[in-house]
Amino acid sequence: MTADLYNIEGKKTGTINLPKSLFEAKINDKLLAQAIRVAQSNLRSAHAKAKHRGEVAGTTKKMYAQKGTGNARHSTAKAPQFVGGGSAHGPRGNQNYKLKLTKSMKIAALKTIYSKFAKNSAIIAIEKLSAITPKTKSAFALIDKLEKQNEQLSKSKKIGLVISKPTPSIKRAFSNIPGINLLSLSSLNPYNLSCQNFLIFTKKSINKLSK
Repeated sequence: MTADLYNIEGKKTGTINLPKSLFEAKINDKLLAQAIRVAQSNLRSAHAKAKHRGEVAGTTKKMYAQKGTGNARHSTAKAPQFVGGGSAHGPRGNQNYKLKLTKSMKIAALKTIYSKFAKNSAIIAIEKLSAITPKTKSAFALIDKLEKQNEQLSKSKKIGLVISKPTPSIKRAFSNIPGINLLSLSSLNPYNLSCQNFLIFTKKSINKLSK
């Protein structure tokens, strides 16, 4: 499988071979859904916290006498059974939402998402992108030229720009463009890839992926 290759002037220079083991792998939607759920859960942190009876403000005076009233025995109004009382088994702010995937499952999930993009022809590559002028205007011009040549790219609202490693010129050029998300190879995961409609790889990043 191949993808169209462009230069930083937006001109098509040929095609690039996509690694078959990564971009033509067996698609496992259930595993991909599981990987996304694990990633989302790991981004979650515990915020909910309920007060127990010892933390509720108010008097600790006994509600009424232990005996002689004919009523049930109670301590203070801060007991969980009363309105305004403490929570019996409420959240304490220390919930653990961390989940894990095995290394082989992570790799298989990444192969699935790569293959889905390749199958939908939602991948192109750019060579020598680090040589781009570090100006938002230059990046806008490049994206505009690419969109005129690729209808699917022009319809995509979220575009992932996959680079081999963070580069100052690329970061300065693309970071202020709405809908463009910079992704380095070290940070790729099924969740952030699944949030994109289209992927633009640098030629260098594809070569590193194949290795």
